[in-house]
Amino acid sequence: MAKRERKSRKRRRVLLAIIMILFVGVVLTTSTYAWFTANTTVTVSSIDVNVSTSSGLQISADANDWKAILTNNDLLNANWTGIRNQIPNGVDEVTVPVSTVGDVDADGYMQMYRGTVETDNTTGRNILTAVKSLETQGTSGDFIAFDVFFLSSERQMIYLTSESSVVYSGSADKGIQNAARVGFIKEGSVAYGSTPAQAYAIKGNVSKMIWEPNYDVHKASGVANASSVYGVTTSTTGGSKLSYSGVRAPISITDNVPLNSTSSTWFGPVTTVGSVASGIPTTAYLQMFEVEEGITKVRIYMWIEGQDVDCEDHASGSSLTFNLQFSINDKAG
Repeated sequence: MAKRERKSRKRRRVLLAIIMILFVGVVLTTSTYAWFTANTTVTVSSIDVNVSTSSGLQISADANDWKAILTNNDLLNANWTGIRNQIPNGVDEVTVPVSTVGDVDADGYMQMYRGTVETDNTTGRNILTAVKSLETQGTSGDFIAFDVFFLSSERQMIYLTSESSVVYSGSADKGIQNAARVGFIKEGSVAYGSTPAQAYAIKGNVSKMIWEPNYDVHKASGVANASSVYGVTTSTTGGSKLSYSGVRAPISITDNVPLNSTSSTWFGPVTTVGSVASGIPTTAYLQMFEVEEGITKVRIYMWIEGQDVDCEDHASGSSLTFNLQFSINDKAG
């Protein structure tokens, strides 16, 4: 009897050990952190891009057909040699988190990196890998990127108006818009009356800006993520702008880089411009860049920043609308 009881206790201990192992496995696979887990289907399922100007300024997707408003179709239908306008269609091609410090290469392209989170089987900690993500022409790609051309009769400052925003457009607000970024690279200008081909050929990096439109708003899961992963305290509304390190170089699995690393080998600080809690106010538009007399080429990027505290599993699966309105005036009225 005693022998049978000892065997029974041993079986219970083994069963308990197995249950504890399974429990630890569940904890590891359901932890929340910046970037989506490798097995999560990331679906920013609908992307709407609206770019417009106020009176006194014209805009074009091809430096030939000048308009007041550009839509997805205008940007995708622009056609010239070497064009790289990409807007994922949200159906078979979806937007995924990427990261950048804002470095720009000689051709005027911002250096973007697609990250993946994996679990080290030995230590159980989360590690980050990253590969360079290049833009192409069409409806595929990890992020949005396109060229626009501004036509101006004189040199003048350009502002983002209070109509500019990044908002969710689906049935449920999951907070992914809070991790959105919009980047602007002023690549250069050609004289008034120049041909479209001359405008197309502009490339470089005269100036750049990264706009973080929803920096002061977080979902509860984003607040928890900020604390548990990065040791940062914030709030769901009215929070201060959080500093973060963008990815600046490829990261391999053998580098064994922890998710919250800030090593200068792979990461760098990112400076963004933002607005007040209610968005860009009507009384003080957001100053952006100068356009020259003639045609100025600007490359625009729109993405989900993987290093943002709001880029976590709970936010996956949403739709976004990016609204940009440019003005030569610094306020409404």
